Amino acid sequence: MDDKIKPLFNLVKIFTMVTQFTFSLLTPIILSLLLCWYIVNKTGCGLWIYIPGFIIGLGTAFMVAYRLYLQVVKKDKKENRQRTSFNRHL
Repeated sequence: MDDKIKPLFNLVKIFTMVTQFTFSLLTPIILSLLLCWYIVNKTGCGLWIYIPGFIIGLGTAFMVAYRLYLQVVKKDKKENRQRTSFNRHL
């Protein structure tokens, strides 16, 4: 890869990971709160239902983010292992 393009490629890669990480954190919380809103409107439950819904959404968000983190670390280790190979011949 060209030396001028490589930093730009790395910047786009980092931006993509940050965006994916943000969506991974926000989506479960928003979905659980929307489910709580639906339950409150349809069944007439009290507003207390938002508290466990938020806690469940937060836990789910952290689990998804942690799995994404592990996946990125695993991919980075694999790339480093391929880059430091001494047995490659042309």
